[in-house]
Amino acid sequence: MSNTSNSSSSPDEIIIAQGVDDEPSASNQRTFANKAALFVSFISAAYAFFHVFTLNVSPVETWTFRIMHVAGALILGFVAYSSANLDKPARGNPKLIQALAVLLALPALYALFTVYQMQQMIAAGEMISPDMDVDHYGLPLAVATIGSILASWFLRTEGSKFNWLDATLILCTLASTAYLLVHLDGTALRMRAGTPFAAPGNAYAAFVGLALILELTRRVAGNALIVIALIFVVYSFVGPYLPGFLHHKGFDFTRFFSYVYTDAGILGPTTAVSSTYIILFIVFAAFLQASKVGDYFVNFAFAAAGRARGGPAKVAVFASGLMGMINGTSAGNVVATGSLTIPLMKKVGYSGRTAGAVEAAASTGGQIMPPIMGAGAFIMAEITGIPYSDIAVAAIIPAVLYFFSVYLMVDFEAAKLGMRGMRQDELPRFAKMVKQVYLFIPIIILIGALFMGYSVIRAGTLATAAAAVVSWLSPIKMGPKSIFKAFDLAGVMSIQIITVCACAGIIVGVIALTGVGARFSSILLEIAENSQLIALFFAMCIAILLGMGMPTTAAYAVAASVVAPGLIELGIQPLVAHFFVFYFAVISAITPPVALASYAAAGISNANAMETSFTSFKIGLTAFIVPFMFFYNAALLMEGEWSVILRAFVTACIGVFFLASSIQGWFLGAQSNWVVRAVLLVAALCMIEGGLYTDIAGAVLATAALVLNKVFKGKPAPQPIAAVRGSD
Repeated sequence: MSNTSNSSSSPDEIIIAQGVDDEPSASNQRTFANKAALFVSFISAAYAFFHVFTLNVSPVETWTFRIMHVAGALILGFVAYSSANLDKPARGNPKLIQALAVLLALPALYALFTVYQMQQMIAAGEMISPDMDVDHYGLPLAVATIGSILASWFLRTEGSKFNWLDATLILCTLASTAYLLVHLDGTALRMRAGTPFAAPGNAYAAFVGLALILELTRRVAGNALIVIALIFVVYSFVGPYLPGFLHHKGFDFTRFFSYVYTDAGILGPTTAVSSTYIILFIVFAAFLQASKVGDYFVNFAFAAAGRARGGPAKVAVFASGLMGMINGTSAGNVVATGSLTIPLMKKVGYSGRTAGAVEAAASTGGQIMPPIMGAGAFIMAEITGIPYSDIAVAAIIPAVLYFFSVYLMVDFEAAKLGMRGMRQDELPRFAKMVKQVYLFIPIIILIGALFMGYSVIRAGTLATAAAAVVSWLSPIKMGPKSIFKAFDLAGVMSIQIITVCACAGIIVGVIALTGVGARFSSILLEIAENSQLIALFFAMCIAILLGMGMPTTAAYAVAASVVAPGLIELGIQPLVAHFFVFYFAVISAITPPVALASYAAAGISNANAMETSFTSFKIGLTAFIVPFMFFYNAALLMEGEWSVILRAFVTACIGVFFLASSIQGWFLGAQSNWVVRAVLLVAALCMIEGGLYTDIAGAVLATAALVLNKVFKGKPAPQPIAAVRGSD
């Protein structure tokens, strides 16, 4: 994105958001040669189209579909992120790399040929011997996979050239997938997976699949999730030597790996969601970008809020919320919208630290914004069995409270510093934006279809089609080329989140196999005998720790497996328990010391990463308080009589206002001292809690704060900043 506005431009011609071509998107990270770009784009587009076609027209058997889904992402990922060597110098002679790749490809090809022989034997009704499973399939494939992964770490080609070692990894993916498709097609063999009777070849295929998933996750999401997943894998084998609730009987190679690649692990809830809802809404997001409808959301936010004090920060709140709900990761949303909003915030007077923190907090909030809620809502529906529409409705009030809080924090900061908004000639014309309000039709269709009872898949498909149709009413009309580009973009965008979901499935599988989640639940029950509040605080810490350094989807999937069952055993409703876990998994992205969204924003704002993370933590503080209120007041999740829900919502909004005033030290047009801020903090907690007596207490305390502020004569607002500051 780039800002093309200037003081001499006509307001009708100003376009602040400019499509996806200038974004640092995943498509810019492809490392294949230019001659192969069209071929890889075709594969990427075909991968995305395959999902849309299969989900709507020609369904495939569940396990087969999920195995193909993961395999497709691995193949596409090893091409698009070939050795992940964009920012690293070439290392190793290209001919040596090619020769080693060919050498390692030989055992992979032999394993693939062995699978073909097995398929012929199965068709003829013959038995497959364990020796064939191990000597002719498992060991050659394991050698090829591990050898290629290790070699790719040390031997890298130039940034724009394909590393042929990744071609060997693609062959290994095909060999592993082929074995699973051939053997798991039989009901008996599928039932033996994860038991002492599992076939050795099944374990080797799963071992290779797991290694490939971990390697691609390292390339697309960094090392944090890899370290956590490896800790859980090692835990499966060392459990007999550990004390206390960590102790378990341990598992051998065959049982563990054949189990982890079933619907209890990698092919379980996380992949079930990524192969259906997530991939579909990634296609929807790609169509919004390709049709420039997504740009309209940003421009509309600029036109609506750009002239208010601290305008670009308020634009960031709205735009990041809109784009964040269809983006699977908080950090990814920061990069997509922050490249535009952060420089503009700095331009009107925000420090780099504050500008980055506002963008990080707003982008993170997009993950809790219904109806799409990033991807977590789909996983929640899959795990709990609660209808997706009920989850989306329950999320409305918490999302409003969060963004209202962030908006107030931004506004009070601007008021304290005497900031101005952007000039009229710097913004799109609001009247023109209103005339193009029909570009919101895809979102309206999505919401309407969901609440009319259509399935999530059908609603997402209709919204995607609407994005293409609506584009014909705008200057950017989607033709065959644009539609192809949208599917291509969707395929590349999906690599990271699909891989991360598969990696999270490893952790979920270990938790299910070892039973550590149930033992953790018993610990929560013991703590709750003394204090439920302490148990909730303990659960919050675990959810945040598990989520640090992990994308939102994986963070929630893991935390839901470990923490949510314990909360449910405390007597908390499943919806409340999972929302509690979900919120803290989401806001781990702005929780120091490992705050991925804040770090991404700091990179754009050129600010200190740790300072930015602490500031974003302060701005998003409401998200740390509201989940505790779910436990005491379920009306905040739309449960109960409408009169009770309305009162809870109004008083919570007032409480959020007091909370923002306390944190920022700005109350009703004047700065406040620490006494007034302390009184406002207590008043905020009373109002958010939602009980009748606490509301009365909150009102009394707020009145006292107002009187105290006048007695101490808080410093009034400074004069608005007239000049525009340059980037700091």
